[in-house]
Amino acid sequence: MAQRNKDLIVHGFECNAAGESKPFGLYDPSFEHDSCGIGFIVQLDGKPSHALVEKGVTILGNLEHRCAIGADGKTSDGAGLMLQLPDAFFRKVLPYSLPRAGEYAVAQLFLPQEKASADFCLKTLKEFSEKYGCSYIGDRDVETEAECLGEIAEATVPVFKQAFVASNGVDDNEFIRKLYLIRRETEKAVKAVSDKDMSQFYICSLSPRTIVYKGLVAGSQLSAFYKDLQDVDFSVSFCIAHSRYSTNTLPTWRMAQPFRYVAHNGEINTLRGNVNHIKALEPSFESEAFGADIEKIKPVIDETGSDTMIFDNVLELLVSTGRSIPHAMMMMVPEAFGEKFVMSEDKRAFYEYHASMMEPWDGPAAMVFTDGKSYIGGVLDRNGLRPCRYTVTKDGYVIMSSESGVVDVAPENIRYQGKLTPGKMFLVDLRQKRIVSDSEIKGKISRQSPYRHWVRDN
Repeated sequence: MAQRNKDLIVHGFECNAAGESKPFGLYDPSFEHDSCGIGFIVQLDGKPSHALVEKGVTILGNLEHRCAIGADGKTSDGAGLMLQLPDAFFRKVLPYSLPRAGEYAVAQLFLPQEKASADFCLKTLKEFSEKYGCSYIGDRDVETEAECLGEIAEATVPVFKQAFVASNGVDDNEFIRKLYLIRRETEKAVKAVSDKDMSQFYICSLSPRTIVYKGLVAGSQLSAFYKDLQDVDFSVSFCIAHSRYSTNTLPTWRMAQPFRYVAHNGEINTLRGNVNHIKALEPSFESEAFGADIEKIKPVIDETGSDTMIFDNVLELLVSTGRSIPHAMMMMVPEAFGEKFVMSEDKRAFYEYHASMMEPWDGPAAMVFTDGKSYIGGVLDRNGLRPCRYTVTKDGYVIMSSESGVVDVAPENIRYQGKLTPGKMFLVDLRQKRIVSDSEIKGKISRQSPYRHWVRDN
């Protein structure tokens, strides 16, 4: 196994323990881009099954041509699944009892290889959990198969842990906000450590709704690497898949997708302007939901992250402060809404109003997203330069991906198929167990506040 120290060399570049490169010569990590494969599958009736996990792994395998593989034949640019939290599985494998589903969250952790550093990260997470009135229930090792790793992935492999945090009775939305604060304060405390390399520390997810399994392994090998995914009691009703192809970048464990709310195919070509706009607004941020605690999540953006990670940072802020995820996606990935485009005055006013507070995050970009509770869906930016297709089956599956055929569906089982067009959204309502049209969801959101009056009067 390669030596893990501050002089780690990956792909000929000097890196930290996480494999993140430092600027060198003409290379600058701030110029990174990526182009990937994305997809999701959801069982409309909402009944969890292990078969859906297997279908998610199948999607990854069939998108593997969109995932770069290293010279060692095993290390990929990154592959992963974001899944519904498998409550039955955790109740089976944990030696301690859990609160009811929704009243505990699971942190999926990458920890430093050095035990003292890993223990510090867990201790910090526990302290901030208790600070915000939650209980640290315990943790478990995540069993993995080292044979699936290539030489490059193994050189920077972190330790894999899951930590369990109880809500102690607060409502769902308040719990989500507390977890956001816990995560940000933990991240900042670990980052502040100066005498050790803590770069391998990363919280993939900390949620009572979803969990992310990802890494520098080929998509078809993800379930072989993470043995949890092989368990028949690991049952879910939806998952998002991502297969990464990093253009002009070096892969790292934390850069693998999905992130906490979104997976992305393409590039955010307006990224520098988007980041500068958020940073300029940050000093004036106010939130009734967070109150004075809004200061504790700043800076909102992790500028060492990829374009998608930064997008996810901002999306998380918008959702945590009370907006629905389709509302937030409409703000960040708007349709073209100039006067020459035919649309309702309500929707045009919505876009005009929000343009005063949010610059468009323009691609080419195709996004799939979920809040893990109410919605899962996809959106194509207004340039429309990335493919995104969907299939709805008669036996109750909805499948969306960068291309058709990621899951075998008999022709007689197809209810209908289609593709996303520029600026349009495809949405599944997880509570109502139905597909919501672009016009319905955007019409509803555009009329929930008097945007036309606000734009006219201000």
